[in-house]
Order: sequence, then structure tokens, then C-alpha cells
Amino acid sequence: MSYVLSCCSTTDLTHQQLNDRNISYACFHYMLDGKTYTDDLWQSMTPHEFFDAMVQGAETKTSQLNTDEFYQYFKSLVSQGKDVVHVCLSSGLSGTFNSARIAADMLKEDYPDRRVYLVDSLGASSGYGLLVDRMADLRDAGYSAEELYQWAKDNCLKVHLWFFSTDLTFYVKGGRVSKASGWFGTILKICPLLNMDVNGKLVPRFKIRGKDKVIHSIVDKMEEFADDRLNYDKTCYICHSDCMEDANAVRDLVEERFPNLKGKVQIYSIGTTIGSHTGPGTVALFFWGDERID
Repeated sequence: MSYVLSCCSTTDLTHQQLNDRNISYACFHYMLDGKTYTDDLWQSMTPHEFFDAMVQGAETKTSQLNTDEFYQYFKSLVSQGKDVVHVCLSSGLSGTFNSARIAADMLKEDYPDRRVYLVDSLGASSGYGLLVDRMADLRDAGYSAEELYQWAKDNCLKVHLWFFSTDLTFYVKGGRVSKASGWFGTILKICPLLNMDVNGKLVPRFKIRGKDKVIHSIVDKMEEFADDRLNYDKTCYICHSDCMEDANAVRDLVEERFPNLKGKVQIYSIGTTIGSHTGPGTVALFFWGDERID
């Protein structure tokens, strides 16, 4: 191909999947009790080790790629004589897109014949990965860099991203839930159901009491919005932060409701960047559907 399809490690897919699909990726960073690590898609640390450290009280911080890191990353690709289509973590969650834009502008001076196309995914975690994986299909089907860039801009809001959490500890710690709400939520076993809006921001939508009810509610949302509703037959991803039992429960219900997905739903681990803010106990469901409108 005359261009490289690229993303960041915040797609929360696996290194093997991205490698097999010939998708390049740039790594975010995180700190665990003051020590800096590379978000290398769980190659140097397991999800359980990371989330258990959080439970044990370890302090976590995340670091997006800065402009210079993006410049060096893009330079390593365009110096091969190829353009780049790079998909960023939602601008509603991070300044990554802006850093990448500045770096791409700087590259124009040194490589005037090359172009870096930047896509704001308006998504996160494996929902952002769902978009990138579909873009790899279109690249393989012969889309040019410009055609792929335009398709991604036109279709990124058709990815639906729904999340719930059964543990509000780290939402309170990060200021996303007040201490009072967190206390009452824990006592009453409230599980917030959230999704991403048209600006790529994570928005609490419903307060649901009980794990079983929130599992059914998240699948209800897929039934409400998915392409072809119960006849949905496109890719479906689930992501979780060290709560495989809950992720399996969501998968089983999805495959029960959507017969075309039987045995096809894929489960991933929420990565260190998103996971540093959610902590353990979060499950997310990603699918293609009606364009998000709010």
C-alpha cells in the first residue's frame, strides 16, 4: 500500500491483532506508583496485575503522546515514502488529537510530498478499535488514503460505545462521581450506565440498581440502536477491566438476543490508559448502529 493505517495503543485491541492486520500503533505511557511504563497492549504486564495493583492502593497516572513523540512516530512512517492515516483517541477525552495535529503540521515542512491524515475517532477503548479494524477492511479492499480518511470522518459516529461499572471506587477517586453519590451507589448497588456522545465525551445516562439489571440494560441499548436491530451481523466487541465473569455474561446475552452473532462476539481487556480512570469492574459493549445524535 502507498500509505500506513495507524492508531494509538488506546484502541485496546491486542498487539497480535494489530500486527496481523498490518496496523501500526503509537504507545501511550502510564505510571504505577511512580514508575513509568509503556502501554504496550499488555505485553509486559497482565491486566490482572495492573488492576490488582490499583485495588491494593497503587497510584496510577497516564500520559498521552506529546507533540515531539508524535513527530518522531510519524517521521518513522513517512520517511519510508508513505502517507499515513492515523486515528486518534477521542478529542472529548484527551488532547491527543491536538498534539498529533501539531506534529503533522510540522512534518509538512520536512516532508512536503507526504501527508498525514488525522481522524478524531470520537471513541475510546475497543470501540475506537472497532472503527480502526473496519478501516483495515476498507484499506484491504482498495480504498485510497484520502478515501479512507473521508469514510472514517463520515462514519465514526455510527460506532456505539456503552459502559457500566459495578465498582465506583475509582470513579469517585477521579472525580467523575461525587463521594456522596459513590457512597449511596455502593450501598444501593447502583451501577451507572454510560455512553459516548457526539462530542466523544463519556456521559452518564442511567442509574441502574443491580448487576443483572444493568447487564440486561446494556444489551437492550444494542437492540435499540444496532444496525438491522436483532438481525445485526457485523462485528461486536466487549471490553472489561478485570471482570471476565461480567463480560462473559454480557456476551452470552448478546449472542442469545442476536442469533447472527452466535460464537462471534470478541472480548478484550480495557487498557491501562482507560483502566487507570475506571479501575476494575467496568464492562463496555461496542457495535455499529444508527448515527449517534446526542
